[in-house]
Amino acid sequence: MTGRTLEELGLADAPRDHPLTYPGSWPAGSGLLHGDRMLPLERLVYDDRVPVLAVGSNACPGQLRHKMAQFGIDSPVPMVRSRVRGLGVGVSAHVSRFGYVSASPVKAPRASSELFVIWLDRRQLEVIDASEGVPLADGNFRRAWLPAPQVRIELPDGSALTGAYSYVNRRGVLHNGNGAPRRHPGDQHTLLTELLAGSAPLRELFGGTPEEFCARTRRDTGLWARGTRLFAEQKWVTESGFEPYAGAQQTGSPGTGESLFPPLR
Repeated sequence: MTGRTLEELGLADAPRDHPLTYPGSWPAGSGLLHGDRMLPLERLVYDDRVPVLAVGSNACPGQLRHKMAQFGIDSPVPMVRSRVRGLGVGVSAHVSRFGYVSASPVKAPRASSELFVIWLDRRQLEVIDASEGVPLADGNFRRAWLPAPQVRIELPDGSALTGAYSYVNRRGVLHNGNGAPRRHPGDQHTLLTELLAGSAPLRELFGGTPEEFCARTRRDTGLWARGTRLFAEQKWVTESGFEPYAGAQQTGSPGTGESLFPPLR
């Protein structure tokens, strides 16, 4: 097998183990994640898979590898770096049990950014659904189909997808103080520093530093839920704008049947 290892590329660490690194290290360009290696891509579109737009740690090979390994899945994951318009990266209105505050897509008609489309087969999609809490009534995310032209996803060859799935937070996103969704800075230390500075009750729960925030959350299994409630109680939460796209859908746990796979678009 050719290619370079994730360790060699600096992509091996998973934010679930190192929360202050969230969203984790992303590849410099498109590639095929296969086990602990990144290989060259043979194509940009996979008709036998579904496209999922990753705005957070699902674009981190180390995190993806860990999620798949939990269910014994070692099939490759194509990762295509794409230009995305009409979507911004906001801040989820919940505290992750792993000790970070994750990213969530927000509707932003004038936004343009470089994100990854990961192409998932049936079992891989079920694993990512499960990791995002999609099958649970009180899970953190719902999977939503974001269609063009509302969200334009342009591949490296200039072609555009008709849409892609992404994970929309059930609880909404944090706002910037003026009602608009807050932009995720892409650096967890910066984000937690800002959030803690803005709330004495948050500091009382999680401590005064990002390091304390992560450590306390990972040590106390109930603290993340209390922090999530506090976001709402402080009226820090607003809608992402993508709620209408996250309608009811059939989902389940990995390996529970073919009917769980969404229609290919």
